[in-house]
Amino acid sequence: MMKKNILKRVIYAMMVACFLYGCTENKPLTFVAGSYEATYNGHNGPVTIKATFSDSCITNIDVLEQSETPHLGDCAFEQLIPQIISANGIGMDAISGATVTSHALMNAVAQAAEDAHVSDIDQFRKNNLAGKNEDIDDTWDVVIVGAGGAGMAAAAEASAEGNSVLVIEKNGEMGGNTLVSGGIYQSVVPYLVWEPSQPDATMGKGYDGQMYEKAKMGTGCIDELKIIMDWSEEDFDSLYYTTHDFNPGKTEELSRRGVHREYRPILQALKKEIAAYLAWAKPKLQSGVPETKLTLFSTDNLHIFQTYYGGLRQSAEGNKWAYGDMELVKQMVEEGSALKPWLLSMGVEFLEQQLMITGEMWFRGNKMTGARIDTDGDGEPELYEGNWGAYVMAPYHTFIKANPKNKVLTSTTAYELIMDGDRVTGVKAERQDGTKVKAHAKKGVIIASGGYAANISKVINTNLYWKPEYLSRQMGSTNRSSMRGDGIEMAQDVGAAVTGMGWTQLMPQAYVDYGNIAFGSISDAIFVNPETGKRFVDESQERDVLAIKAFKTGVTINGKSGAFLYIGGETTTEPNDIRGVDIPGKQYARTVEQLPELLKSLKLHALSEQIIKTIRAYDAAIMDGKEPDDIDKKFATSIIGRAKKNEDGTYDKSTYTLDSVMLTIRVMAPAAHHTMGGLRVDTWRRVLDNSGRPIPGLFAAGEVTGGIHGGNRLGGNALTEVMVSGRIAARSVNRQR
Repeated sequence: MMKKNILKRVIYAMMVACFLYGCTENKPLTFVAGSYEATYNGHNGPVTIKATFSDSCITNIDVLEQSETPHLGDCAFEQLIPQIISANGIGMDAISGATVTSHALMNAVAQAAEDAHVSDIDQFRKNNLAGKNEDIDDTWDVVIVGAGGAGMAAAAEASAEGNSVLVIEKNGEMGGNTLVSGGIYQSVVPYLVWEPSQPDATMGKGYDGQMYEKAKMGTGCIDELKIIMDWSEEDFDSLYYTTHDFNPGKTEELSRRGVHREYRPILQALKKEIAAYLAWAKPKLQSGVPETKLTLFSTDNLHIFQTYYGGLRQSAEGNKWAYGDMELVKQMVEEGSALKPWLLSMGVEFLEQQLMITGEMWFRGNKMTGARIDTDGDGEPELYEGNWGAYVMAPYHTFIKANPKNKVLTSTTAYELIMDGDRVTGVKAERQDGTKVKAHAKKGVIIASGGYAANISKVINTNLYWKPEYLSRQMGSTNRSSMRGDGIEMAQDVGAAVTGMGWTQLMPQAYVDYGNIAFGSISDAIFVNPETGKRFVDESQERDVLAIKAFKTGVTINGKSGAFLYIGGETTTEPNDIRGVDIPGKQYARTVEQLPELLKSLKLHALSEQIIKTIRAYDAAIMDGKEPDDIDKKFATSIIGRAKKNEDGTYDKSTYTLDSVMLTIRVMAPAAHHTMGGLRVDTWRRVLDNSGRPIPGLFAAGEVTGGIHGGNRLGGNALTEVMVSGRIAARSVNRQR
């Protein structure tokens, strides 16, 4: 059913529309007065409306039932209903980012109009608001293109420095691609990890003064640290790979090939940190303490170095290499440490943990549950949950209350930068209702419009990394449909250079239907081949490694190649509390006893007996503190089945059972996820031209930029980078860097 807050938003929008647009001059129509219900399928299910007509116009629209995604699809109701009533028709464009919902609403209204015997249904479909409002021509200190994580971080930072700020957002609501992300950003939290000054501490004092339990190592962490300790400090030997295959994810083999010289000081400093930790850990391990009971080792240097070798990749033809710019990576990691206090100051709430998500490579994930913000000024903060609260409402509230001139224009597409000589001085844009916008910027423009992973044609046409047979135009995307690369092209039109184009990350953990991202951790879940019923990859590997293995060993389902099964148990970490529940077409909660019926309904060939055997073998290895016999797993935290734990944290194997354990099962396949290529920037996030010179007045932040993640982005690094770079770009505009 329609939520109350959506109803309030629609009523308010109707009042604004009446004020702005008044009565339309579209051709008159006649109806049979009355109320009529109609239903049309939206993105997530049926959209049912009740439209009320007088004898000459539509007077009201109530949404009776809908299940569209909050702040993504449902913004279409808020924006389109007042426009439809004011225009007395549905001739306006769909709301960007909510296209399917928009068409569902408008088609349902059209059906209701037909039921009301509209005199001319074709005219009803044409009536719109074109020319009913005045164009916008105004000036702000800073103009930002994009209201995702980078744009909103930049807006909050720029306004905190005293600037008036306009944010232009193509979609119908703020949030951008950040809104559909996993919501976890990578950064070391010092009080949750091992501290050399107090090595035996098991608790740490948080930024709020409270004490929190320190995080623990996962099975395989010590081995990874030992590989780094033995890493060759010679110059990276790329010539070796002219006669040998480059195997991404094979860290031990890669460690013998050396290091790029700009990263050598990081490696040397990291080795000293690891040596101190191992000197502390060795006697404990020798005395029988399990690795998983040791306090987690984690430092900024480890984060920097793993971003480097996790992103070091060779092109498909073997003639190009990609890895992250050391200065940009170092800046992202070090300034990422300041994000948690900054977010806390805006009311954001955290899980005090260091998590690991798909492709993260270490336990460094920070999960925000939302934000408590007093938006109505009554002295009592309201709770805004999830990514919407943490990444959107928290910085938005800081930004919007800082200056009465600050605003966000949603459903507004920026298409051209305004130039004064060689300097960028503003942005031209057009609103969904046809309003022309000229937004002048006294100090500078920040492009934060995201990447182009929803533009599959561009992904294929620029591809350098993936074998051609792995990419197809039928491939899904985890991105919102608006992520087309518009900001990159807009900047290129004024001479901006690009870097890293052709290195696109595929997310293996994506639903097989449309490519929507499937959340959940991988340290306590397994990936299974649907035909053999066996594991086919170390689930804790980098994302491209997982995708490649899926393509090589998976099956084709609904035209999507590389399909496989994700299976998690009762302890599997879920960011959105969706463990053990059914999501039609995406996720299934079943016990092992129910597996045969499920697999039959999904038309998969895997024998349930083999899947059960796979789970039991995996669980037995984890309970023994070993890696599984079939395929290694670097980092594992818990079993799929159920067993009690002893006082020392080890499993009591005699209590193990898989019977009646509720499994979480998903059918997934790789989908386009993140584009590492984009605008070339320096550490001040100034956009550079092809000669390496900054373009005056132009800055960029977030996925619209390139050069940071190399050929493969670590999980969780995107959100760290978008917030860090957004804040840096805002500070740089103020300093005219």
